[in-house]
Amino acid sequence: MGAFLDKPKMEKHNAQGQGNGLRYGLSIMQGWRVEMEDAHTAVIGLTSGLETWSFFAVYDGHAGSQVAKYCCEHLLDHITNNQDFKGSAGAPSVENVKNGIRTGFLEIDEHERYVGEEKRSVGVLISPQHTYFNCGDSRGLLSRNRKVYFFTQDRKPSNPLEKERIQNAGDSVMIQCVNGSLAVSRALGEFDYKCVHEKGPTEQLVSPEPEVHDIERSEEDDQFIILACDHIWDVMGNEELCNFVRSRLEVTNDLEKVCNEIVDTCLYKGSRDNMSVILICFPNSPKVSPEAVKKEEELDKYLESRVEVQTYDSTFRVEYLLRENKSPAHQNKTKEYENEKKERNLTLCSTTSVQFSCSVKFNSL
Repeated sequence: MGAFLDKPKMEKHNAQGQGNGLRYGLSIMQGWRVEMEDAHTAVIGLTSGLETWSFFAVYDGHAGSQVAKYCCEHLLDHITNNQDFKGSAGAPSVENVKNGIRTGFLEIDEHERYVGEEKRSVGVLISPQHTYFNCGDSRGLLSRNRKVYFFTQDRKPSNPLEKERIQNAGDSVMIQCVNGSLAVSRALGEFDYKCVHEKGPTEQLVSPEPEVHDIERSEEDDQFIILACDHIWDVMGNEELCNFVRSRLEVTNDLEKVCNEIVDTCLYKGSRDNMSVILICFPNSPKVSPEAVKKEEELDKYLESRVEVQTYDSTFRVEYLLRENKSPAHQNKTKEYENEKKERNLTLCSTTSVQFSCSVKFNSL
């Protein structure tokens, strides 16, 4: 898993793009971890007759980044180039796609057998008619008609079906972990948990088999998809994150900015790991609202005024203490204390502004 830093690295990797009637933005932040182990894929317009298809995925690496990086570069090829995906002729059918995704995951897992790392993923393959979700431990969510229409289930060892497979492979689930040590039950890599003799690759303690869902698209009602690693969902629930994104899209059409606000808010709420999120918007996603923009501007002005008041109060306190105690050492200590207090006040206001904005907006609806 890796050790923690003394303070989080808040620099972000961003990307955005559009095509095939979609817009996307993404944000990846190292956070408190010593290393950055996440990776992502965002491709609009596939090859080999699939120009109207798109593919997005986040890869949550653990114990290293090599598997995540390899999947970022090659998983899509493993999916679209196997015979199960291609089928006999013409465009692949729904069953071809579902079988091809499954085969692609099994192939890439076998290829990475000797790396010794673990990678959890969530991806979405979008065709003109269907949306295909595949998942491991990370999660994907579809917002339709201003509601959470669908979300993938986290594959944890405590899940009844996962627990049954683990027990059939000769082990047990303790403290919600495989053999009391591993908190996921489906992942690429983790080959120490995939060596049970006389059991196939999908029958092991940890299975590389993705759970694939196909959802028929609705041009009128589909709004956006969120793909994120589990360290986003650890601190924000489905409805909370969906409402958060919807409210931010009403004040900005910059999807990178929205994704940055998601990871900043999750950091503030206590997430202590690498964080990755991709936001994919359909044509019917929420649009910028003049009323929402006005409320946002009013909130910014209010927060700025509060920062000024707190800064003034701190300055007045320093001047008072300096008048009462002329000791140079005491003066320096007092200045350091008040400077730290100012920084905390400014940081608190800046990191909570997004969340407070949403609270004000939700209460006014």
